[in-house]
Amino acid sequence: MTYENIVLEHEGRVAIMAINRPDKRNALNLATRREIARVLDTIQSDAEIGVLVIAGVGDKAFISGTDLNEFGRMSPLECYDFANTYGQKLYHRLEELDIPVIAMINGLCLGGGCEVALACDIRVASDIAKFGQPEILLGMIPGSGATQRLPRLIGQGMARELIFTGDIIDANEALRIGLVNRVVPASELRRVTMEMAQKIANRGTVSLKMAKRSLRMSQEIGVSAGLAFEALAETAVFCSPDRKEGVDAFFEKRQPNYHKEKKD
Repeated sequence: MTYENIVLEHEGRVAIMAINRPDKRNALNLATRREIARVLDTIQSDAEIGVLVIAGVGDKAFISGTDLNEFGRMSPLECYDFANTYGQKLYHRLEELDIPVIAMINGLCLGGGCEVALACDIRVASDIAKFGQPEILLGMIPGSGATQRLPRLIGQGMARELIFTGDIIDANEALRIGLVNRVVPASELRRVTMEMAQKIANRGTVSLKMAKRSLRMSQEIGVSAGLAFEALAETAVFCSPDRKEGVDAFFEKRQPNYHKEKKD
């Protein structure tokens, strides 16, 4: 499958989806969003992919936001339809992937780009990355999930400050407030991110799926219901090949192999 605005690579069990519009600082237009949806369809149905890494082509931007040349010409009804299909719902699909998703952030991560990063499970940033939700400066508000995900990640106070001011912060400040997991030199960004991705991809498929679903439930339901879901998830994992391989490897004093090649 070929894409006009995306570069899709595979390294072992890790897929790397890079937004390929460097001349537009990887701003997301509708065509790119449609291609992202196609990639997610492919990845969701491919049992050989254990982790998705999202990146931007070039060293200027991860994703600089929504392509305003296109967005600014929409009618109100078109805007609503956009948010309901290739805005909020697209990012929600990203969040609901059964596999972990890592944002590999180099350069600008603004507006809709920051919202993409917020929908990922883990965010690794280079020391030259910049973050912000500057929609307020254009008389708008974030419309693809930042008002919901950002306060859950960094707290209400900091989220309100970033959204109300539209300020752009550097990578070290993003790390301080909990917006990103790690900050590394730009030259080390791919190596560090891919090492983490490969490590996670080698874990059990069922274990990762149920851990991710349980963690997501912690943000959507109360503690008592969340604990009940966790118990059911643990039971599902207990009945899976992952648990047997993990326990067998422990007693046999070896590394578990959760992804053995299937024999014909």
